Amino acid sequence: MDEDRTPDERLKRQRDDLQLLNQVMRHDIRNDLQLVGAYAELLDDHVDEEGERYLEIIKENTESAVTLTTTVRDLAQVMLREDAEPKQVSLDHVLSQQVEEVRSAYPEAVFTVEGSFPDEAVVADEMLSSVFRNLLQNAVQHNDETPPSIEVSAAVVEDTVEVRIADNGPGVPEHLREEVFGKGEKGLDSPGAGIGLYLVRSLVELYGGEVWIEDNDPKGAVFVVELDIAQ
Repeated sequence: MDEDRTPDERLKRQRDDLQLLNQVMRHDIRNDLQLVGAYAELLDDHVDEEGERYLEIIKENTESAVTLTTTVRDLAQVMLREDAEPKQVSLDHVLSQQVEEVRSAYPEAVFTVEGSFPDEAVVADEMLSSVFRNLLQNAVQHNDETPPSIEVSAAVVEDTVEVRIADNGPGVPEHLREEVFGKGEKGLDSPGAGIGLYLVRSLVELYGGEVWIEDNDPKGAVFVVELDIAQ
């Protein structure tokens, strides 16, 4: 029984179980969801007008679930790491790549890059891409405007780089801004993007940085990520 194991043995068992869950999430569940999405696309020419509404709901929720499997995979990877140390990462390369990838995944949204991104290296690691991917996807998925509009900018502020991802959605009321990162009373059941934003804050804090939310003008929210410049 588990009670008979030493603390180290129980920890190893938990890590093994988490690794197995990560593999199942990454492979079996994700593959099944992608198959559902592919067959939904094939039904486009075989449903009537009313059926199109329902088919679109299937497509949207399947896409959302595939995105969730990626987030859970990334969160498990963070939890499974042992003594990982942040290193120097090119902010320009990672942020530019994620803007292009999310832009391709959401052609209905309008992405604007303000100016150029700083060429400084920041303190982070290979998971920094997950930070920006989740914030960019969140700006589209929780947007009630047509089209969703997202503006991305970054600038050096003293010895840090601030990345700002602004949207024209409904915004986040000030009293909920801690909860959407999974740190509030409701934890991962908090309103908003839930586990995706929990992963964002977990990673940014691991790098010694900060993430917060501001109001956008005239409407929407601005997610700000502050990362130290690598010395």
